[in-house]
Amino acid sequence: MYFFLLNLALLDLGCISTTLPKAMANFLWDARAISFAGCAAQIFLLVFFFLAEFSLLTVMSYDRYIAISKPLHYETLVGTRACATMAAAAWGSGFLHAVLHTANTFSLPLCNGNSLNQFFCEIPQILKLSCSDSYLREIHITTVSAFLLLGCFVFISLSYVQIFRAVLRIPSQQGWHKAFSTCLPHLAVVSLFMSTVIVAHLKPPSISSPSLDLVLAFLYLVVPPVVNPFIYSMRNQEIKVAMWKVISGCFS
Repeated sequence: MYFFLLNLALLDLGCISTTLPKAMANFLWDARAISFAGCAAQIFLLVFFFLAEFSLLTVMSYDRYIAISKPLHYETLVGTRACATMAAAAWGSGFLHAVLHTANTFSLPLCNGNSLNQFFCEIPQILKLSCSDSYLREIHITTVSAFLLLGCFVFISLSYVQIFRAVLRIPSQQGWHKAFSTCLPHLAVVSLFMSTVIVAHLKPPSISSPSLDLVLAFLYLVVPPVVNPFIYSMRNQEIKVAMWKVISGCFS
C-alpha cells in the first residue's frame, strides 16, 4: 500500500507542478503568454499525470480487494514484482495516452487565433481554435480514452462491492474498523478525483462560461492533489493529534 501511495504522491506532485508555477508567474508578472512548446508540454504532462493517476487508483482498488477479501493469498498475488509491474503499467498507460493526445492535438491547423480562455493549456480549449475537420481524430481518441476510464471506474466499483461484502462477513467491530480505515481514504480520493473531472468536462453547454470554466479547472487541477495527502494522513494518529491541537489553538 505504501509503495502505491508513494507513486500517487509523485503523480499528484507532478500534476500540480505542471500548471500552477506558470500560472503564478504569469499572475505576478502580469503576463498571459506561453510558448508553443510550453503549451504542448503542459498538455502532454497533464494527460500523462491524470491518466496515470486514475490507472494507479484502479490498481490500488485491486490491491485493497486482495488484502481484505483474500488476505492469505496477498503475498502470492500482490508481491513485490507484481506491485512494480502494476505501477509501471499505470505510468506506461498515462505516457502512451499523453503521446497520442499531444501529437494529434498539435497536428491540427489552428486558424481561430491563439488565445485560450484558461490559465493553462488544455485540449478542449485548443480544439476550439481549430478550423479543420481533422479535430474529429482527437474526438475519436478522447472517446477511446473515456471508455478506458469508464472501464477502470467499473473495475473499481466491482472491487469495492466485493470488499464491502467481505467486510460485512467480519464478525468483530475491530475488524470492521480496520478494514474501513484502509479502504475509505482510497474511496474518498477516487470520489474526489472523479467528481471534479466529471463536473468540469461533462457539464451542460448551456451553463458554460469562462469564469465557471476557470473555477472548475481549478477544482480538478488543484483540489485533488492538495487534499489527497490530508485524506491519507488522517490514518496517522500523530497527525490527527497535531491537527486537533492546531484547530483547538485557532478557536481558543
